[in-house]
Amino acid sequence: MRQIVPPHWKQKIRNFFLDLDARIDSTLFSSGKGLRELYERYSTFMDRFYVGRWKRWVFIEPLSEAATIGLGGLILMLALAIPAFRETADDDWLKKSDLAVTFLDRYGTPIGSRGIKHNDSIPLEDFPDNLIKATLATEDRRFYDHFGIDIAGTARALVTNAQAGGVRQGGSSITQQLAKNLFLNNERTIERKVKEAFLAVWLETRLTKNEILKLYLDRAYMGGGTFGVDGAAHFYFNKSARDVNLAESAMLAGLFKAPTKYAPHINLPAARARANVVLDNLVDAGFMTEGQVFGARRNPAVAVDRRDEASPNYYLDYAFDEMRKLVDTFPKSYTERVFVVRTSIDMNVQHAAEEAIENQLRQFGRDYHATQAATVVGDLDGGVRAMVGGRDYGASQFNRAVDAYRQPGSSFKPYVYTTALLNGFKPTSIVVDGPVCIGNWCPQNYGHSYSGSVTLTQAITRSINVVPVKLSIALGGKSPNPAKVGRAKIVEVARRFGLTAPLPDTPSLPIGSDEVTVLEHAVAYATFPNKGKSVKPHAVLEVRTGAGDLVWRFDRDGKKPVQAIPASVAADMAGMMSHVVSEGTARRAALDGIPTAGKTGTTNAYRDAWFVGYTGNFTCAVWYGNDDYSPTNRMTGGSLPAQTWHDIMVVAHQGVEVKEIAGIGMGTKLPPATTPATVAANGAPRVLETKPGPPPVLTRRGADILVRVEKLLDDAGKTAGKTSATEPAATKPTSSSALAFPENYIAAAGDQAPPAPRKN
Repeated sequence: MRQIVPPHWKQKIRNFFLDLDARIDSTLFSSGKGLRELYERYSTFMDRFYVGRWKRWVFIEPLSEAATIGLGGLILMLALAIPAFRETADDDWLKKSDLAVTFLDRYGTPIGSRGIKHNDSIPLEDFPDNLIKATLATEDRRFYDHFGIDIAGTARALVTNAQAGGVRQGGSSITQQLAKNLFLNNERTIERKVKEAFLAVWLETRLTKNEILKLYLDRAYMGGGTFGVDGAAHFYFNKSARDVNLAESAMLAGLFKAPTKYAPHINLPAARARANVVLDNLVDAGFMTEGQVFGARRNPAVAVDRRDEASPNYYLDYAFDEMRKLVDTFPKSYTERVFVVRTSIDMNVQHAAEEAIENQLRQFGRDYHATQAATVVGDLDGGVRAMVGGRDYGASQFNRAVDAYRQPGSSFKPYVYTTALLNGFKPTSIVVDGPVCIGNWCPQNYGHSYSGSVTLTQAITRSINVVPVKLSIALGGKSPNPAKVGRAKIVEVARRFGLTAPLPDTPSLPIGSDEVTVLEHAVAYATFPNKGKSVKPHAVLEVRTGAGDLVWRFDRDGKKPVQAIPASVAADMAGMMSHVVSEGTARRAALDGIPTAGKTGTTNAYRDAWFVGYTGNFTCAVWYGNDDYSPTNRMTGGSLPAQTWHDIMVVAHQGVEVKEIAGIGMGTKLPPATTPATVAANGAPRVLETKPGPPPVLTRRGADILVRVEKLLDDAGKTAGKTSATEPAATKPTSSSALAFPENYIAAAGDQAPPAPRKN
C-alpha cells in the first residue's frame, strides 16, 4: 500500500516530462531565431525604399499622418453613421405615414385635426413653375448640384451667422430637411445634425432629385395643422396648389422656415414680409427678374380669414398625445394610421372657459400683475369637457393645464382632511389652532393669529394652516417620526385620488407646497361627488378608422373607476367643502340652486391662485399666475379663480339636469342681492358688486393705523356721550382690506399664509 505507483513507472513519467521540456525549449529557440532572421530580411528589403533628408519630411511623414488620421476618421464616421442608419431599418420607410387624426366633439361635430395625412396625388410636373422656383431659391439654390449636403451653403451660413452674432441663415439642404421630416425630430442637438447629414447622403443614393423634392413639398409642415403645399394652399387660399399665383407661391415658400411664425391666418403682415424676402431670393438667384416679381410685390397674397374658426388647440394637443399612447397599445399587426376620434369636449363649455379667462385677464390682469391662466372642466367619469392651457395659443403652445407643475396651496388640504377622516377623525372633531413646529419650521396662519379650538369643518372653511400640519403629526400616531409617517399617509391617499405628481416629502406638504398639474388636480376632485370612486382623466371617447370601423371605445375598453375612499368619507368631505363656498373663502364661486363645494388656494408670495370645485355634474380647476413664477399683486384663490370658475360652471349647467351631491343635497337659492343695508337713500335697491375688482391698495400697516384711529375716535365719542346709536362699535379686523374692500377681505382672510414657507 505504500507504493501505489510502481518504481519503473516513476522513471517513465520523469523521462516524459524531461523530453517535453526539451522540445518546448528547442521550439522556442528555433522560433526566435527564425523570427529574427525574418525581421532582418524585411529590414534589408525595406532599406531599398528608404527616403531621407528633406524628401522624408515633405512626402513620407505627411502621407503617413494622413493615412493614420484618415483611418481614425473612417472608424469615427462608421460609429456615427450606425445610429443614423438604424432609423432606416424599416423596409417600408417611404410608405410609412405618421398618425393622422380627425377629432370630433362629443356630439360628432368636427373640431380639428392633428398629425400628418399624406397627399401625394399631385405629380411634381403639375406644381406651378413659380412655386418650384420660389422653394429652391429660398431653401436650397444648389439642390440639383450637391450630393445631399450643400458644403458651400453651409459655409456661407456659418459665416453669416458668425457676423450677425446669432442664427440668421440655415445651412440645411432640402435633402437634409426631408431626412429630418422622415426620420428625426426637431431637437437642436449635434447628434441630430450628424444623423441628418448621414441620412441625407443615404437618401441621395436611394431617390432621384425630383423624388426628393416631391416628398419635401408633400410632407413639410406648413402651419395651421396642414402638411404639404397642397394642403396649405387649400387652407390659406381655398385653392389647389396647381392654381396658386406668384404672390401666393412666395407666401407658401416662406412658410418652410417658420410655419407658426409666418402663418398668414395668425400674422398676415409677417407672412407678407416673409413673402417679399422670397421674391428677393428669386431675383438674387437669377430665377426671375425684378420686372417679373413686381406685380407680386404690388399685389401681395390675401389669405382666407379663419379667425372665427378657432379650434380648441390646447385640447387637441392633449387629445393627440393621448391618442399616440393609445395607438401604442394596439396589436403590432394593426397597421392603420388614419383615425376619426370622438372626444368628450363640449364646445359651448370650451368657449365659455376661453371667454371667462380672457375677460378676467383683460379686465383685472394688469391690476393683479397676472398674465396667464389655465382651467380644466371634467365629467365625473374623467372625461375632459373643456381645457384652456394658456391665454393665447398663437403666442405660446405650452399647455399649462397639462405640462405645468404649480403649487396648489390650500387647494391641496382636502386630501389631508380626507386622510384624517379615514383615520378616525370626524368633521366635528376638535383641533386646537395654536403654535406648532416641525424642526425649525413653524407654520403660521394669515394675520399671525390663532383661533383656539376649532372643528375640522371650521378649519377648512377658514383655510387655517396650522390644523392640517397638526393633523399630519396626529396621523403618525406613536411612531418615532409621526410627522413623516403622517405625510406618507397623505401622499398615499392623494395617489388613490389619481395624482401622479412626484409629491416629495417636505414638512409643508400638508398646506400645498408640492406641485401638481391643473388636469390631475381637477379630475382628482371628482372622487368626492363620485361617492369615493376615482377616475382617470381622458379626452378620447371613441376611435374609428377612416372607413368608419370601430376600434376602441372608452366605456368598453377604458379604465374603470376605482373605489379610492369610502362613500361616507366622500359625503363628509363634500359637506365640509360646501362651507368654503357658502360662508368661507370662495363665496364668488357659489351657484344659484346648484350644490357646490370646493377649495381655494394661494401660494407663497401670491405666485399661484387656485380654485378647485365640483358640483353633482362636473368638476373644474382654475389657476392664475405667471410663467416666470413672479408674484401677483395679492391675488387670492377667492378672487379671479373663484369668479372664473363661477362663470364657466354657469354655462356648463345650462340645459343639464342638476344632480345632488351626497352630503350636501340639491343646493339652495342664493340670498337676494338687496338687503336693508343695501337700500339707497331714494329707496331704490342697490345691487352688490360680485365681480372680483382690483386688488386692495392698503397695506396691513396702513389698515392697522386706520383701525386704531377709528377706535380712538369711537372711544372719545363714548366718553363724550356722543356715540351714535346707529353705528355698531368698531371691531378689530385682521386684514388691510377689512375697511376699504370688505368683499375682498372675505375672499382673502382664510386663504393666505404668512411668509413662512407657504401662504395658503
